[in-house]
Amino acid sequence: MVDAASTGAGNQLIPSGIVELFRGPGGWAEGLRLLGLADIGLEWDTAACRTAHAAGHVTIQTDVAAYPTDPFKGRIAGLIASPPCQAWSRAGKRAGLADQALVHQAVSDLAHGRDARAALLDQCTDKRSLLAAEPMRWLHDLRPEWVCLEEVPDVLPLFQQYADILRRWGYSVWIGILNAADYGVPQTRRRAILLASRLRAVSAPDPTHAKSPALDLFGGCQAPWVSMADALSLPPGVTINTRGERTTPGGNEFPADRPSNALTGRARSWKLRSGQGWKLPDGSVERYERAVSEPSFTITGTANRCKWVGAGVEERNLTLEEAAILQSFPADHPFHGTRTKQFEQVGNAVPPLLAAHIVSVPTGIPVRSPLGVAA
Repeated sequence: MVDAASTGAGNQLIPSGIVELFRGPGGWAEGLRLLGLADIGLEWDTAACRTAHAAGHVTIQTDVAAYPTDPFKGRIAGLIASPPCQAWSRAGKRAGLADQALVHQAVSDLAHGRDARAALLDQCTDKRSLLAAEPMRWLHDLRPEWVCLEEVPDVLPLFQQYADILRRWGYSVWIGILNAADYGVPQTRRRAILLASRLRAVSAPDPTHAKSPALDLFGGCQAPWVSMADALSLPPGVTINTRGERTTPGGNEFPADRPSNALTGRARSWKLRSGQGWKLPDGSVERYERAVSEPSFTITGTANRCKWVGAGVEERNLTLEEAAILQSFPADHPFHGTRTKQFEQVGNAVPPLLAAHIVSVPTGIPVRSPLGVAA
């Protein structure tokens, strides 16, 4: 990990002409690694910086909003960013919703070389909201050959503003929503994506997987979605309850024979359950299968004398290694910090495999499997 004060002009720290804002634990960087590329990342959070550094990714610990662009001028081919999304996120108290107009104003100002961030920041309900405008400061100053931005789906209107500006600057631009499961990630994570290039026409990356694969006109066929069970080598019959350790009942449940729900930091509480039946007091087993869309069986007063019979998996929490795999990180990715911080890093990261497919579009580099075969 490199702190901001030790970088000087930064001339020795740009490994391949790519800079990444808001790096996190290295989702984009792991995706770049699949393409044979590397970047330099900027990140504020100490635990995330330590994770990225331990994984071999050059990272400057700094406030992205305060870091100068001058050290990178004339030396950057690509810009990558996954800025915070408080003004658009549906999670939490959504206090930042009132800041959306201020973020749009900041983007417009920065695109015209005007920096009124300090005045706008004073008006923000959530001081993090304005970070969503930071990529425009870097785009205006650096004019990289290509750009990749990623965020929650509700950020699409902001990405449309970015796209309009970039097109006026001569970029080919595509914006839209991608589902990570369509690119081999065992997770139905939907994200807003912006792709732009000054050198080539861009469009959405071609999906490699599908929920219901069908033959195309040339007899080819996409692979089926990778299920959670396949990715984690789980036996049949396992279900996941997303409420986990909370004391009140409820939570979504889904079967492990499909991609997992989108991971968040709360995935640390997910419970894996083997839903095959109850072993009754007389030793017999009442076996059943029931769709997760159906009501549960009636719980009676004898339930405390019955034992849940599974399919070889005891009821337990999702492990960090399993969460990493579901996000398409290596199982041994060196996440640092407390258990809560580690799961937050997993949940906030871009799935590396999705990142690789996104970056392959503006760079023209095909995504390859570990065996060297194009994915």
